[in-house]
Amino acid sequence: MKKLKRIVDYTGENVYDRVASGRDMIAFLGELAAVFALTLRHPRKMRWREVWYYMSLCGSQSLPIVLLICYLMGLVLGFQAAVQMRQFGTEIYVADLVGFSILKELGPLMVAMIATGRAGSAFAAEIGTMKVNEEVSAMQTMGIAPARFLVVPKLLAMLLVLPILTVFGDIAGLLGGLTVGATMLKLPLVTYLDRTQEVLTIPVLLLGVMKSFFFAALIALVGCWHGFQAENDAQGVGRAATEAVVSSIFMVVIADAVLTIIYSFWGY
Repeated sequence: MKKLKRIVDYTGENVYDRVASGRDMIAFLGELAAVFALTLRHPRKMRWREVWYYMSLCGSQSLPIVLLICYLMGLVLGFQAAVQMRQFGTEIYVADLVGFSILKELGPLMVAMIATGRAGSAFAAEIGTMKVNEEVSAMQTMGIAPARFLVVPKLLAMLLVLPILTVFGDIAGLLGGLTVGATMLKLPLVTYLDRTQEVLTIPVLLLGVMKSFFFAALIALVGCWHGFQAENDAQGVGRAATEAVVSSIFMVVIADAVLTIIYSFWGY
């Protein structure tokens, strides 16, 4: 009976915590939606200096690692495709495989993973530290909505920057495939570029960029949410940053799967 009682107590506590967490998340999203709509109606109330700062943090400072990783990803994809397609004499189709893989899937996904590690964890740690120092409580005491000052600039910066980073990542990935085609497969540059231009259309690029908007919103919201949920100690801030990264990756992968299924119904 004691074991059964402990199991029931443990299950009840976990269910209660999950329900409370879900309730708090709904309240957080509702408050953020109201504040975001108010900010859009009154742009002068936006803390634009903070937006520029987070755009630099999530954008220009992340650009070198985005270019390097996406280039290497295109290089690896091109190499693996070349090994298989060379057996059938269809080396030119390396351009198709690398192009579609980078633009529709791996480009937006890899950029989102990099942003999760850099920006998502930073958002959670920053807000968590402010919570430990009772700065969030001070804002609430003064009648200032923390979501307006702490979340909206981060969310707007991510929505503006991540699609641009995705375009640069796509270009770097295509260059990686081009490197394999020109060196390992000995394909003329003009031939490879013509094939890439023939099969890759503007809608394919835009569909990948559209994914990055959803990824940006998820990364910013999840990171900020875990920051507000951090416990009031140093270990709590560390756990919040870790949970933000893990949860963001999980949500991004789910969103990518859902969007890919939707795109398949659209014929892409």
